[in-house]
Amino acid sequence: MVKLSMILTGLAAASVQALPLQRRIAQSIPASTQKWEQACRAAGGGERCNPISVTAFSTLLAGAGPCEQQDAADTMVNLAKQLGSDEMIRLSQIFAQQPRNTPNSIAVPYCQKAPQNAELNGLFQCQFVGANQEKFIGGANIGEPGTIPFGLNAPVNPLGSCPANPGGPIADGSQLVDQVQSPGAPNAPNAPAPAPPAETTASAPAETTAAPPAQTNAPTGGGAGGNGGFVLANGQAAQRLNAKFATLNANSPCTAGENACIGAAFAQCVGGQFVTNSCPASTVCVALPLVNSPGTSITCANLADAEDRIARTGATGGIAGNGAAGGNDDSTPAPSPTVVAEPEETAAPSPPAPTANAPSTGAGGFRLANGQAAQALNQKFAGLNAGSPCQAGENACVNGGFAQCVGGTFAITQCAGGLTCAALPLVNAPGTSITCTTEADALARIQATGATGGITG
Repeated sequence: MVKLSMILTGLAAASVQALPLQRRIAQSIPASTQKWEQACRAAGGGERCNPISVTAFSTLLAGAGPCEQQDAADTMVNLAKQLGSDEMIRLSQIFAQQPRNTPNSIAVPYCQKAPQNAELNGLFQCQFVGANQEKFIGGANIGEPGTIPFGLNAPVNPLGSCPANPGGPIADGSQLVDQVQSPGAPNAPNAPAPAPPAETTASAPAETTAAPPAQTNAPTGGGAGGNGGFVLANGQAAQRLNAKFATLNANSPCTAGENACIGAAFAQCVGGQFVTNSCPASTVCVALPLVNSPGTSITCANLADAEDRIARTGATGGIAGNGAAGGNDDSTPAPSPTVVAEPEETAAPSPPAPTANAPSTGAGGFRLANGQAAQALNQKFAGLNAGSPCQAGENACVNGGFAQCVGGTFAITQCAGGLTCAALPLVNAPGTSITCTTEADALARIQATGATGGITG
């Protein structure tokens, strides 16, 4: 009897050991397009950069279709061509090869159609090393449809490799763009030397989803007479902001929607109090001068890069100039909410999603229209659910979470504790924003416009 018990125990242990270990393999998806977005802004892409970046990194989620990543890379290349940026093309090619999330430690199927752009020909995603390279999502085994990249007639060798990383799969959760310079493509532009990290957006402070840092206006005068005259003023404005930020702490008074740096963290004012979120490793929160227009941005960046960017404007004295926090503060923070943490990945701080401009009827006349427009949106959102049809790039609130349309379906990011998604009226311009906030704050902002009837009118 004892022997039989030992045998059964051994068989049970063997059967447990034989079961494949299945676990989700994920990544910080915003990091996959962060450098592309930086290159896009440097090339003059402006507000066109972030929506494309967000749509692209969303295709790395486990629920995305097999060709959505390639389609997004095509869109990235299209804009790169419009802006004439080889760097953007190079980064688009690398993005097209970034592994996608796998919910159960098996390989992700390959796209089975040609890309629109020749620059993407022959490119396909790597796999994460922890995935079973012979089993694919959907139940296919190696060699079956979807397990061989388009244009090839045999499985990749070694399994899990891609043109940019021909030696095999990459480490779980890592970013290909941080590991390679060349996309390994015959049509790739020459890869430049690695650039220092520029404006790396921070993980979620308190309100909305994925996008660029908040901008503040800088004076166009002050040593600025001719070509590029705002450049020095931008550098000096960034220094003044950094000097001001050095005096702040988590208990400093603030105005709703105000963005700042507290210590090394990105901060946003929510309910009269700063909510902070740590910057990624090796970066700190800092005000930086814009390059192509008057103004500054508040973002997470490498300290050496921040110092260099300010110095290149002609401003002297380092990050904070002479350290004087007084003087003319050029910051006019817009009510631009920032990101919440995604349930699967951590997103980066974003501006609010702009909606159709409301009409203005004189001084301040747009405010009531803004309030009514926000009410109309909130009423519309109340009728939406995760299965509602949507258009690519559309933003909404669904069941209290911030939602973005990806591949015809809403991808929902739940708001931080105590917050709910709502459309809010802009204060200083016609329009609305969609963000995470408290119900009391949303109601107060709408009522302040003169609109009646509560959040939904």
